[in-house]
Amino acid sequence: MLQAGMKAPDFTLMDQNGASVRLTDFLGKKVVLYFYPRDNTPGCTRQACAFAQNYEGFKSRDIAVIGVSKDSEASHLKFAQKYDLPFVLLSDPQLEAIQAYGVWQEKKMYGKVTMGVARTTFIIDEEGVIQKVMPRVKPDTNAQDVLNALAQ
Repeated sequence: MLQAGMKAPDFTLMDQNGASVRLTDFLGKKVVLYFYPRDNTPGCTRQACAFAQNYEGFKSRDIAVIGVSKDSEASHLKFAQKYDLPFVLLSDPQLEAIQAYGVWQEKKMYGKVTMGVARTTFIIDEEGVIQKVMPRVKPDTNAQDVLNALAQ
């Protein structure tokens, strides 16, 4: 997995509206890049809604919030509309960014080992350098934990 101080890998993915988005489009502003397993699952919904509830805190500081999963653009659009999510959701079905950031990992559930997205958040500075890596985040507190980290 990537670590603080490393250059954030660039990528180009499609957002929930079908627009092409590159990480380098955000140079000059801080970015909260969070990877999550799947739209409309309980934990991922709580995490996204927590970011939405805290969105003004990010927006007022000119910080972009970007969620990434391997779900389709159509799934992201429905998810964003259903929960009124005001930030960018990127579709990564080919695991381009997910693998570049090292969050495609072995997961154990009910004794079964599978591969999946490890819920992880990256704080990236204005020059595209990773400031902080937050692995195994809790969905309910991730947004507030990020705001607390940015306040330090």
